[in-house]
Amino acid sequence: MAQPAFPLSPEDAGRTWPVQGQWTYDDYLRLPDDGRRYEVIHGLLYVTPAPNYDHQFSVSQSFRLLGNFVHEGRLGIVLTSPFDVRLPGIASPVQPDLVFFRTGNQPRKGAGSFEGVPDLVVEVLSPATRRLDQDVKLAAYRDAGVPEYWLIDPRMEWVLVYLLSADRRRYVEHARGNKGDVIASAVLPGFRLAVSDLFLAG
Repeated sequence: MAQPAFPLSPEDAGRTWPVQGQWTYDDYLRLPDDGRRYEVIHGLLYVTPAPNYDHQFSVSQSFRLLGNFVHEGRLGIVLTSPFDVRLPGIASPVQPDLVFFRTGNQPRKGAGSFEGVPDLVVEVLSPATRRLDQDVKLAAYRDAGVPEYWLIDPRMEWVLVYLLSADRRRYVEHARGNKGDVIASAVLPGFRLAVSDLFLAG
């Protein structure tokens, strides 16, 4: 389950790690490259295991469809995890499953991370990340001012699109779709997506 992860595994016992609530990006950079996803939100370290096939299928389909639209319109860049997104004062870092940066708001060439606010974030739910994505990361993206946030659920086969409210204090539901529905983005006018395309058949 995705939850604050401390202490680390026994093989890391010889290292000195901060207590929960005091993790920084420098601490994060010292973590082992062990195939798990580490994220730091409000100083808390979270860890999730490698995702399953259904999750990765939805990520790859989202990347292909969204990425093609962005590329053809020369609108910016779409990246998949792992890539560190540092939300100032909130996360150091998060690693969204998919992230869109509008032209002019892109990472620098050669950058190892992006510090700022992306224009659209997509998270694909899994049993290990459901609470993290729907609660902790939703609040982090909202507080950082991410304009649009997508949640994709491969198990229940639905997509939910949130938009930041005019007062920038909450997310409001912009679109919800199940298999057979088509949903659209507000941040990317003209982008429409058939929900069925995101999930495995059968």
